[in-house]
Amino acid sequence: MKIKFIGAAREVTGSKTLITLDNGKMILLDCGMFQGKGQETDEMNRNLGFDPREIDHIILTHAHIDHSGLIPYAYKLGFRGSVICTNATRDLCSIMLADSGHIQESDTEMFNKKRAHHGLEPVEPIYKKEDAVRCMELFIGTAQNRKFYINESLKVRFTTTGHLLGAGAALLEITENGKVTKIAYTGDIGRPSSRILKAPETFGQCDYLITESTYGDRLHPHLQDAEKELLRVVTEACVERGGKLIIPSFAICRTQELVYSLNNFFNEGLLPKVQIYVDSPLAINATDIFRLHPECFNDDVLEVIERDDDPFGFNSLHYVKTSKESKKLNFLNKPCVIISASGMMEAGRIKHHLANNISNPRNTILAVGYCAPRTLGARILNGEKEISIFGTKYNVNATIERIEAFSGHGDYKEMLSYLKCQNKSHIKKTFLVHGDYDAQLFYKDRMIEAGFGDIEIPESGNEFVLN
Repeated sequence: MKIKFIGAAREVTGSKTLITLDNGKMILLDCGMFQGKGQETDEMNRNLGFDPREIDHIILTHAHIDHSGLIPYAYKLGFRGSVICTNATRDLCSIMLADSGHIQESDTEMFNKKRAHHGLEPVEPIYKKEDAVRCMELFIGTAQNRKFYINESLKVRFTTTGHLLGAGAALLEITENGKVTKIAYTGDIGRPSSRILKAPETFGQCDYLITESTYGDRLHPHLQDAEKELLRVVTEACVERGGKLIIPSFAICRTQELVYSLNNFFNEGLLPKVQIYVDSPLAINATDIFRLHPECFNDDVLEVIERDDDPFGFNSLHYVKTSKESKKLNFLNKPCVIISASGMMEAGRIKHHLANNISNPRNTILAVGYCAPRTLGARILNGEKEISIFGTKYNVNATIERIEAFSGHGDYKEMLSYLKCQNKSHIKKTFLVHGDYDAQLFYKDRMIEAGFGDIEIPESGNEFVLN
């Protein structure tokens, strides 16, 4: 069989890896969108690097758009195979892909107005909400830690990685010519001390390992330190400076973690008396899905649920559903906390909140996750004093804060600890994906020190024969 690396090769978005069996069957590991490269991103996403009509199965590790976001586009172009994932991943994709389709339509409509102004022909969105809704008919959900028989020669088992609700490392058993080859694809690896989710679990021995490396050159602060930092930032921003605290946050998992922490502060009497607004329809819908999957929660959350029937709600927390309600937040002249998507500040309602608040020195912008290079979030975190939002320039006068421990990705020590479940001498080759190249080089050295051998950092388009 052959394996070809298409996306998330020496970069952190666009996860796509293609396995071609000797009999011609094709298996795609994830089908994610590229993000954060402006107009270049659109071109990269429209060129899948394969014919979707030839794909038999997509093995989907989790619902984040950089791993799932091009499934509707593949469907639009003729993909009619199956999408195999966990039950929670299927449920999240049902709202996340539809939301992505809506964004494609909205962004394209705005873009076409500018093109029309310059006498240019309109362009089509990559896909529409309708494509995202229809592609869900191809999804097949399975429980974690249960071997799923796709056919007599292909089996998969997902074990939780703690990165996102339903996220699972996929261990494939592929039988060819009487020989079984086991390929493990970790997807994104979470942290051992998630606020909500179970810790990453061990997975079966593999012959070939494909693993992420997002934080391959970093170490995170302790989780408890992050919660202390969150409380400090809320207090300084809203009480001491009397301003608004704007938190760009991924709608799925990160927002629920923030709300869960704030809920605990509220229950303990530590939360300042300010109103908290979650301004993301996607986050609201996702929170409902979280409530449906307690099997993904860790013991701490299950214990909290016994005395607090809703760990994602408290008196001063408001979920903002309509755009009209969202716009009203612009005219609030009192301290408050606004949590809004997206985490990299590239799309969604957060861009409007940044435009309305980033030039006020009383306000604070708090980043709580990874921002890919060249995204608006990365530019703000890197200290740019003037940024462009919707074509208008704004001075960055607000206080900029960052708490990296809220990241859903494990650091290099946590990832190495997670991989201890493998007998390194049994692994024929390890492939590092989903990471910036410098971080991958650093992580490769750490893996070699830990006893891993024959490690590849593939470029996009690289193909390997697996013996």
